[in-house]
Amino acid sequence: MKNLPIDDFDIKSFQDDLISWFEREQRKLPWREDRDPYKIWVSEIMLQQTRVDTVIPYFRRFMEKFPTIEALADASEDEVLKAWEGLGYYSRVRNLHAAVKEVEEHYGGTVPDTPEEVSKLKGVGPYTAGAILSIAYGLPEPAVDGNVMRVLARILSIWEDIAKPSARKVFEEVVRKLISRENPSFFNQALMELGALVCTPKSPSCLLCPVREHCRAFREGTIDELPVKSKRKKQKQIRLQAAVLEDEDGRILIHKRPDKGLLANMWEFVQVEESTVLPARQVLKDYLGDVFKIEAALETEHFTEIRHVFTHLIWDIRVYHGKILNQVQETNELKCVPPDEIETFAFPVPHQKIWKAFREQVKSEKVKDIKG
Repeated sequence: MKNLPIDDFDIKSFQDDLISWFEREQRKLPWREDRDPYKIWVSEIMLQQTRVDTVIPYFRRFMEKFPTIEALADASEDEVLKAWEGLGYYSRVRNLHAAVKEVEEHYGGTVPDTPEEVSKLKGVGPYTAGAILSIAYGLPEPAVDGNVMRVLARILSIWEDIAKPSARKVFEEVVRKLISRENPSFFNQALMELGALVCTPKSPSCLLCPVREHCRAFREGTIDELPVKSKRKKQKQIRLQAAVLEDEDGRILIHKRPDKGLLANMWEFVQVEESTVLPARQVLKDYLGDVFKIEAALETEHFTEIRHVFTHLIWDIRVYHGKILNQVQETNELKCVPPDEIETFAFPVPHQKIWKAFREQVKSEKVKDIKG
């Protein structure tokens, strides 16, 4: 393979050292208790862009609620989003939900075991497909994520820019040459584990590495230079105003986001983007009136500010407390709910923070200086 000199690389010795280390040192994780392809699938979706320690309690709760493909397929979207609440990147679970329904309908509730079929499932990319096929079904398929690319970039001294989509194909071909045919499950899991525990992005524990003898970057002193990764574009900053509004019965106004785009179908408190011309309270009042036909009185000062960082943008939200002065025309997307029912709805993290701040800072006080 061009620019990837692995002809003189001792593949068998590398496999043996890597897999032996994994057999001794692997972490006890709930999705490793058996080779159930459904559990492996769910865990891999959860682990995308999320730390293992964060995922473990979510995985346990998710499995308690949806122990089988049938249970997840039969659940409503609101139930599924609520179970995922707080993990973020909600398109992951919406795709999983859709794909599980497809498995239930077309494959009799059994996750397909061929690259062609499993790759057709919604939200199942090359990495997830490779993880399911190798870990659950023992097929020698590559499962290449950022951890794996980092490990192999160092071991084989690969200078491809891993931020570029084209790099994944290079590393997939490398794994196809290196992977153990006898134990592809442990081989792929060992590469992932090595990247998570030893060959970390910064200050890797090279002296503890079970495959240090095979590592060209260690020999050549280029550990800190690999992998090559170009910087992503700067995140866009969006300033928003939001309001926690109570009706005359003390119920809280919540709104369901559109079914497409960022945080689709999640519930939120009413929010609108800041104007460069109008005062914040006026923007909120106009938005409530124009879009929802709601007349509201708001406190003169916001009671909290929330910052939430997404992959591609940053939300800065000023949050006001207010009272609804007229009758709300409720719909499936706009509801007034008792405060003790708020937590039955799936809210994105920034709006969970808003609710927490409201309960802590505002609800314990009398309403302050609300003006129409």
